[in-house]
Amino acid sequence: MGLSLAIGVVAGIGAICFFVACQVVEHYALDSAVGYRPLHPGGEIALFHETGQMFRPWLLLIVPTVGGLLSGLLVYTLAPEAEGHGTDAAIAAYHHHQGQIRPRVPLVKIVASALTIGSGGSGGREGPIAQIGAGFGSFLGGLLRLRPAERRTLMAAGMGAGVAAIFRAPLAGALFAAEVLYRSPDFESEVIIPAALASIMAYCTFGLAFGWAPLFSIPDDLLKLYQFDSPWRLAAYLLLALFVVVLAMIYTRSFYALTYLFRRLPFRPHLKPALGAFLSGVFALALYFLLEHDGRVLAVLSSGYGILQNALTMRPAAEGDLFLALLLLAVAAGKILTTGLTIGSGGSGGVFGPSMVIGGCGGGALGILLHRLWPPLVPHPGTFVIVGMAGFFAAAAKTPFSTLIIVSEMTGNYNLLLPTLWVCALAFLLSDEQSIYSSQVESRSRSPAHQGDYVREVLAGLEVKQFMTPREQAPTVRAGQRLGEILECLGQANYQVLPVTDEENHLVGVVTLEEIYLASQSVNAGPMVIAADLMRVDVTPLQASDPLDRALELFAESNLLELPIVDGSSGMVLIGMVRRSDVARTYVRYVQGATSSGPKPMA
Repeated sequence: MGLSLAIGVVAGIGAICFFVACQVVEHYALDSAVGYRPLHPGGEIALFHETGQMFRPWLLLIVPTVGGLLSGLLVYTLAPEAEGHGTDAAIAAYHHHQGQIRPRVPLVKIVASALTIGSGGSGGREGPIAQIGAGFGSFLGGLLRLRPAERRTLMAAGMGAGVAAIFRAPLAGALFAAEVLYRSPDFESEVIIPAALASIMAYCTFGLAFGWAPLFSIPDDLLKLYQFDSPWRLAAYLLLALFVVVLAMIYTRSFYALTYLFRRLPFRPHLKPALGAFLSGVFALALYFLLEHDGRVLAVLSSGYGILQNALTMRPAAEGDLFLALLLLAVAAGKILTTGLTIGSGGSGGVFGPSMVIGGCGGGALGILLHRLWPPLVPHPGTFVIVGMAGFFAAAAKTPFSTLIIVSEMTGNYNLLLPTLWVCALAFLLSDEQSIYSSQVESRSRSPAHQGDYVREVLAGLEVKQFMTPREQAPTVRAGQRLGEILECLGQANYQVLPVTDEENHLVGVVTLEEIYLASQSVNAGPMVIAADLMRVDVTPLQASDPLDRALELFAESNLLELPIVDGSSGMVLIGMVRRSDVARTYVRYVQGATSSGPKPMA
């Protein structure tokens, strides 16, 4: 719990640094060079004043391309796993890599994403911040030599803290960390409390720097219209649910189709983000000229949050219903394409933020049309912006509950919880299996991170001594034995791990087949090598009375096929070895009921 608090502080500091970096790049790349200043949400502090530079549209073809080029060179040179959207990489680390993320990845991610988003690439801020928090959680777990399960928990808590800070949504950050790992309604229950503590600290850290206002601001006079006081309005929200489901299917499929196409292009991946950014600029300019030079449509570039602020406070009758609906629909469709081009090409950024823009603008366009046809059912189209954001991401990311909360916290408006829950639940149920996060797994039972849980249930009650090979039957070496003697000892038995003992048979380390092989390839140094030069001293031995739970954890932690067993009461005296394969064979026998003695298979 204490480590979760520390992770939250680091995630909050990371969010501050990333927010500043994005504004610096945006100020010099877009405002000063291009003369385009992206709209910002009402609760966001602008660190720079507008330069007043004349808008030069043609530079939107060059500046994003340069940003994509710099991002691609940085990522693919230093940390290729930092490409794309960082939340998906953190999910993959949780399920497949025991919560391990290289320390350099978050640092590369924060710079590359600032270059991508600040120069006009379409991406969200949550991915880099989530990876920063997750990366620090993984780093702490490795530094303190925590168990894989604990390291995974800290990594997930850091991921939630990043979302809490950048969106100013602490409750949603805690739920998001537990919910986003799976495509089904499964939750990672042990993550929620650590993620809650981390999210609180991240939110407070970021709030000390940039205030406590929600990300989007809504005037008091409009809040009176942002109410739900008639069950008949659920019919209109049903139409919204159906609409965002279709929109989410288009989003996820086009995103991974573009990702596939970019990966097949026959040139270096370092250059592909530049191509994606250039094509995004071409499309943004095309929309700009098609829609009568309306600068709001350029929200298809960069984060695009400002268009949501406008949509929440719009006055449809004042500027023409149909044009405003067309504008919002164009931004929603355009954001789908530019996000796929930017992130799918290998650019660095998140997909949560663009999803908010797509869902909010798409919902706003539908809300304007329904408001015009049936005003009592839709008193203000802004309600469809809020609910559309939540419903769209619930369908695209399979996270109905955290999305319900995050949209309420981002807008500071809880009056629409019931229709938002209605739309999120329907969108989740009606959406297909395709998720914007490809690393999600179906359920806990399908996660590699939890496969050992089911092994433990089957082998409950068994101890290590039931699988032990006595010391007399297992090969051992002395610390001073030379490489030739070690090779001879290795050839006498079918073992890949040899325990190293002193004169009194106390365990001092282990030598692995891999280290022996590497040493034997050195013709000059080989004769001089002794066991003490090769042995690992970081392997924790087992004791005969240890349950198999402990053995499974140490096998995973050490990544070895055999482990030594010691008598702890006698000062680490080696008494035998245990093989990982013996445990696996016993598991299969007990599952199939093939054994006639010992514990029975569990139902």
